Amino acid sequence: MTNTPALQVGDIVELDVTGIAHGGVCVARHEGRVVFVSDTIPGERVRARVTEARKKSFARAATLEVLEASADRRPHVWPEAALDRDPDERAGGAEFGHITLERQRALKAEVLVDALSRFGGLEADTIASISGGSLEVEAAPGDDEENGLGWRTRVRLHIDPESGVVGPYAARSRTVIPVESLPLASEGIGFIAPLDDLMPDLEAVDLIAPSADDPRMLVSYPGERTRAGEKDTIQESVGGREFLVRAGGFWQVHREAPNTLFEAVRDAILELIDAGRFDAGATNLDLYGGAGLLAAAMAEAAGPTLKVTTVEADAGATDDAAENLSELVGALALTSRVDRYLADLLKAPAPVRERLRRATVVLDPPRSGAGGEVCAQLGELRPANLVYVACDPVALARDTKTLGELGYKISSLRAFDLFPHTHHLEALAVFTR
Repeated sequence: MTNTPALQVGDIVELDVTGIAHGGVCVARHEGRVVFVSDTIPGERVRARVTEARKKSFARAATLEVLEASADRRPHVWPEAALDRDPDERAGGAEFGHITLERQRALKAEVLVDALSRFGGLEADTIASISGGSLEVEAAPGDDEENGLGWRTRVRLHIDPESGVVGPYAARSRTVIPVESLPLASEGIGFIAPLDDLMPDLEAVDLIAPSADDPRMLVSYPGERTRAGEKDTIQESVGGREFLVRAGGFWQVHREAPNTLFEAVRDAILELIDAGRFDAGATNLDLYGGAGLLAAAMAEAAGPTLKVTTVEADAGATDDAAENLSELVGALALTSRVDRYLADLLKAPAPVRERLRRATVVLDPPRSGAGGEVCAQLGELRPANLVYVACDPVALARDTKTLGELGYKISSLRAFDLFPHTHHLEALAVFTR
């Protein structure tokens, strides 16, 4: 076997890009070694600079020049992230901005299918079947007409501690990049974005443009854990229904995401009702419930007899959920870590456990997924149905495998492009026992 010198940071290489990987980078090989390369598209040939080379069999690189372009390449939607800049000076947060929207969605579907196959233990035929024939990443309303721009209602900008310059970080870096525009941000964000200001006394600013309230800025001071204004309440509107939310609390970022996920969860519950699998009077749960958006979706499907407990670790969000679900007699909002709450349920009397076995659990965990402990607890509690909202395909896939080993079968799967021009997507999977 020939000993090929390992790639070094700074090396310039030509690469044939063959595939897509999770995380917004593509896959190539250089003399047998895997190279994850950014700012390209499968099928292209590029000249790239090695940015990381920790192992002989693995490296990362950034595209410098496209030698053979894909038909799906377009001018980048964000000039400050384009190829004519040095990779260290490209704004992060729009890593698919050089790709047509149609191809972006195809790549995201490919990543999700690959994750479910490799980490979830699902066969390709099974994935196709539960997705209605083939998995498609669904566009949010209005995105095709706007070329996937103007959707972000939450944006974090960072402050260079020496110069006071305001901007996003460069990709995979904490270098602040000054920018003249935020093309993915909503109009309200654009009005208040301090892109021309110097703010040396601050660490970061969070820009928020609620759907039913005025845009505002939350500021972070160095050494402070909380942001000024984060506990203020704001109003969000979802399908004509008003939601009270803390300004610094979690809310879906895309302008259409709350309504899209509300309808997706509602429709999933309606399908369970039609199949005779939903019991409105059972101990139904909304885990990682935030301000109660998905519990409200359950209620719209199941009607006023629904009993549901929404569980959220953030006390402010729990207060908001209690207010947002106040018209639902059978709703209860609790502040607790999900694993601790489920551990308490495992100690509950037999009648409570029996109602849980007839229940439907909606869960919208953080990017890391529900994880082995929570999945194991759900497996022991044995609710009839799980409606799982996921923002990370690999985390969903790992939990799918765990849940499968615990007796749950994935029965349906949808995916949504709620982060255009980035590698992120949202998925909704339904599991039944």
